[in-house]
Amino acid sequence: MERRLIVQKYGGTSVGNVDKIINVAKRIVSYKKKGYEIVVVVSALGDTTDELLSLASGITRTPSERELDMLISTGEQVSVALLAMAVHKLGVEAISFTGAQVGIVTDSSHTRARIIGVNARKIREQLKRGKVVIVAGFQGANVDQEITTLGRGGSDLTAVALAKVLNARMCEIYTDVDGIYTADPRIVKNARKLDRISYEEMLELASLGAQVLQTRSVEVASKFNIPLHVRSSFSNKVGTLITKEVKAMEDVLVSGVTLNKEEAKVTVCDVPDRPGAAARIFGEIAKQNINIDMIIQNVSRTGSTDVSFTVMASDLDKTLKLMKKVVKAIGAKGVTFDKGIAKVSVVGIGMRSHSGVAAKMFKVLAERKINIEMISTSEIKISCVVRKGKGEEAVKVLHKTFGFGR
Repeated sequence: MERRLIVQKYGGTSVGNVDKIINVAKRIVSYKKKGYEIVVVVSALGDTTDELLSLASGITRTPSERELDMLISTGEQVSVALLAMAVHKLGVEAISFTGAQVGIVTDSSHTRARIIGVNARKIREQLKRGKVVIVAGFQGANVDQEITTLGRGGSDLTAVALAKVLNARMCEIYTDVDGIYTADPRIVKNARKLDRISYEEMLELASLGAQVLQTRSVEVASKFNIPLHVRSSFSNKVGTLITKEVKAMEDVLVSGVTLNKEEAKVTVCDVPDRPGAAARIFGEIAKQNINIDMIIQNVSRTGSTDVSFTVMASDLDKTLKLMKKVVKAIGAKGVTFDKGIAKVSVVGIGMRSHSGVAAKMFKVLAERKINIEMISTSEIKISCVVRKGKGEEAVKVLHKTFGFGR
């Protein structure tokens, strides 16, 4: 008999206040009454994480990352306890745990730890007793029992990891939107909800700025073929199913347009054109677990060249500090940065077998006098860096050009 175990993840907007927590508890109880075993992963209430970070920044601009993890991991501890109380009140047994208590073991990269393994013995014991198990998302502990967090959106990763370890039939991601859209509906009013999308397309959309799912959670779901269902916690509508690629998906040229305003461009100027310079630049960045997105190196005509790349704006200060040391070490002239950029991207599996998408994209941006500063491509995506002030206009015009409107 197929095991009827479902992992559900509720984001911060879904548990933003007491009424919303009770609403989530009612949904969980309705599943329990249908005979499902339920494991729930919860984010911190509303804007709690941002508020905690703001408190830290009021004390110092460069807090210890270990202490940051100690601080921001408390948000989820509040939400799991409150949700367990709400489920109890509705007459169903529930128990809450932190990530460390359920055996989520991570490496020691504070504020962006990676999961090494999950024990889950406690979860299985409590499920056998008929309880709903509620787990704090976004967190774990390293082998020294130091609290760690998994990076922005880490609760998605917690949910997918638990779904894998527990062999769940489905991982439901509840949020404040009712699925994955062809563009951010707050920017493009006639954006269309997708019924189904492939892991590969979702991975690109997530990495390019669609904030519905954390990129690493999609990677794990794809690796272990865990079906994801993104849906709203405020309605019973079917959301978007994320699965392996199917034939129908290949017929769609482009699946979505994304905008990311949270990146910054860094340029290392007059880098000597000799072997090892780029390795030194990006090697130092990799040691600090800073993710690089786009990279452009200009052609060397005078024995030196400029190297530009993009990082998350939140990593800019740390990157600039590193680059100042690297500049001296490799004999470059200096480092500059630009916070005024945005990245607009089009994504679709259909691009593999159709040519002309890039030409169409560049043409329509040129017609609107939107200058392209950097370009990056893969088999199923094209990204352009433009000025931040032109980002939303670019998304709207591309959404219309590729015929997405409802």
